Amino acid sequence: MSARVVVNIDVPELVSAIDFYEAAVGVEFRRFLDDDVAELAYGASALYLLRKPATSHPTPTAAQVRDFARHWTPVHVDFVVADLDAAVARAIAAGAVRESECIEWRGSKCVTFSDPFGHGFCLIEFAGESYA
Repeated sequence: MSARVVVNIDVPELVSAIDFYEAAVGVEFRRFLDDDVAELAYGASALYLLRKPATSHPTPTAAQVRDFARHWTPVHVDFVVADLDAAVARAIAAGAVRESECIEWRGSKCVTFSDPFGHGFCLIEFAGESYA
């Protein structure tokens, strides 16, 4: 098996999360794995939405609980898009909250957002295949 990365996103409810990510960034719903996991695709990447109740503990020994208000984590998802302006409009229409102006860096343009479940994400457009 070749190396790859799979992204898991905790959400309080699957259907509204599927609807958001389909509308906001164009993910493709693949299937439900159980009543609490949905498999999505974005290009060659797999995203899994995991239904986790608010106030549940992320691990058995964790003191903190899940909170779906806007929060910060050092890890977030960047969705690479072909047309940043169109992607920004699509995300906002789907209910994303824009959190930055366009940032240009090394041949890329990026705008940051939050989803309705408190997670930050970025839309990024490259001039080529990656950063210059």
